[in-house]
Amino acid sequence: MDLTGSTALVTGANRGLGRAFTAALLARGARTVYAAARAPETVEVTDPRLVPVRLDITDPEQVAAAAGLCSDTTLLVNNAGILRGGSLLTAPGLEDARAEMETNHFGTLAMCRAFAPVLRKNGGGALVNMLSVLAWHSLPQAGSYGVSKAAAWSMTRAIREELREQGTLVVATHAAFIDTEMAAGVAQPKTGPADVAAQTLDAVEAGREEVLADEITRRVKAGLAG
Repeated sequence: MDLTGSTALVTGANRGLGRAFTAALLARGARTVYAAARAPETVEVTDPRLVPVRLDITDPEQVAAAAGLCSDTTLLVNNAGILRGGSLLTAPGLEDARAEMETNHFGTLAMCRAFAPVLRKNGGGALVNMLSVLAWHSLPQAGSYGVSKAAAWSMTRAIREELREQGTLVVATHAAFIDTEMAAGVAQPKTGPADVAAQTLDAVEAGREEVLADEITRRVKAGLAG
């Protein structure tokens, strides 16, 4: 897919990786980049092609409104996600686990459902789901987050097959620790958000379906068969 002249929508676009995606898309010649966030006033508009959009991906009405407003979208980047952390067995309750599943799986799925007809109408285009190495490797302190990302990975593979007939490329990007606010307390090597965004958009342009953004992720994926 040629990103020059494309119209992209990026969720969670007001900071971190989402902001890096919007900057990278503008640099590659996108015609319009819809920067979606729960609070669109927090999106820093640095280019007239950048259009803030109010969007909570767990709100069906806002998802439907975004699909109507952004009906010229040819690339959807599902970046929005949350990490609450905590043990699956010893957390005080299930509220955090439910919240992670609602955003990271069901919210992402809602976006895919809403924008699949949009992408079809606009020639197929591409869809990116931002996933995690924790879809494959569990950490007790982030157990419910890993469950939500494993569900999102399975969902991504399923919608890839559903969307193949309409010519929509579905890209899954997996990463370990990215140097954003979400991983601020992690004392491990981190990949820069601009690097992750660049690798992902390279895959979109080349028609590749999977991005393993760092050495940790590549090692974990290679070890799955063992």
